[in-house]
Amino acid sequence: MRMVDLIEKKRNGNSLTKEEISYIIKNYTADQIPDYQMSALLMAIFYEDMTDEEIVALTMAMVQSGEQIDLSSIEGIKVDKHSTGGVGDTTTLVLAPLVASVGVPVAKMSGRGLGYTGGTLDKLEAIPGFKIELSEEDFIRIVNESKVAVIGQSGNLAPADKKLYALRDVTATVDSIPLIASSIMSKKIAAGADGIVLDVTTGDGAFMKNIEDAIRLAQTMVRIGKLANRQTMAVISDMSQPLGEAIGNSLEVIEAIETLQGRGPADLLEMCYALGSQMVVLAKQADDLDEARSKLEEALQTGAALDKFKEMVQNQGGDTTVIDHPDQLLSAKYTVELPAKKAGVVTKIVANEIGVAAMMLGAGRQTKEDAIDHAVGLKLRKKVGDSVQEGDSLVSIYSNTKAIEEVKELLYENITIGETAKEPVLIHKIITE
Repeated sequence: MRMVDLIEKKRNGNSLTKEEISYIIKNYTADQIPDYQMSALLMAIFYEDMTDEEIVALTMAMVQSGEQIDLSSIEGIKVDKHSTGGVGDTTTLVLAPLVASVGVPVAKMSGRGLGYTGGTLDKLEAIPGFKIELSEEDFIRIVNESKVAVIGQSGNLAPADKKLYALRDVTATVDSIPLIASSIMSKKIAAGADGIVLDVTTGDGAFMKNIEDAIRLAQTMVRIGKLANRQTMAVISDMSQPLGEAIGNSLEVIEAIETLQGRGPADLLEMCYALGSQMVVLAKQADDLDEARSKLEEALQTGAALDKFKEMVQNQGGDTTVIDHPDQLLSAKYTVELPAKKAGVVTKIVANEIGVAAMMLGAGRQTKEDAIDHAVGLKLRKKVGDSVQEGDSLVSIYSNTKAIEEVKELLYENITIGETAKEPVLIHKIITE
């Protein structure tokens, strides 16, 4: 088998076999295939697409390129959630304890943020003492005892994906649905979950800018999951404006606590109910989405979900006093309000640019080596559709420096006030097959 022949085969629009894909991934991971040949194959895939069978073969070859987590000693059906990214996406902090509080084991491995997309681990580390690194033995024990733990991803999960992604990033082949789908699903399958719920975001703050591409990506990943014997569902959600109100690590922890107390932003809570209902159904703790939602609503109303969050924080070494007194997490030196320059209605908030503004304050990373400032960030005081009077605060800016003129300018440029606004749509579509 020669790589040049496989490149030619795919370039000519033909399908690669499972054996051929396995050969490619195995040898590329072992440095037996050079970057220039893999780049040529990636571009051929970009233009010629892949069949479902090819995408599943690619996904499973990447799964088998490294460590696979065995969660079989955790009792019950383990369900994982993955978001394709966004701004102010605090869902995991709410979802993990909420779903666990109705009896679903949540053994979650999460990542760090890069750019304006926040990472769950960075948010959890805003809680003093919280440990995102646990031994596999402690991880499994904690989930068996209290149903929930959230830790960092193993460095050796799907190493082929890490290598391929770095190459895609510099060869203009990132925007390929087969390559995106196999990248996401290889890590989720290797992480050992029995079921997978996917939040595929679309809009300015998302990777998939239009809904048609988001639907195709979601359908592709659901098919991959099912062909790989993982029960899989997906939600197509809107990310044209940030989810919730907080963008920044400590601010998002506070928002998660408020949501678990039943007083968080309506869009964030609705997203957690939509994703959580799917997780509960896949775990066979409810017969349908309506029953699952009722269980989650009850857990929130009775305080069971908040109690489970406290338990999770305590089990992972975190200071639980911040849950009862979340203002302790507010430690930025300066809070500056951004006043509206005119009256009207908020008609647009460009999510990705708002995320960039938060990153400029220090809430995100421009490179993997950058340090995160957990204290800084933004809180939206108005969302799309809200009425505004001149002088009203549009955004509260939490900063550790007074030099924020560029941030303010960027915010003004990306929050539009007009006369009327379309009703925002949060969930565009549910994908179950």
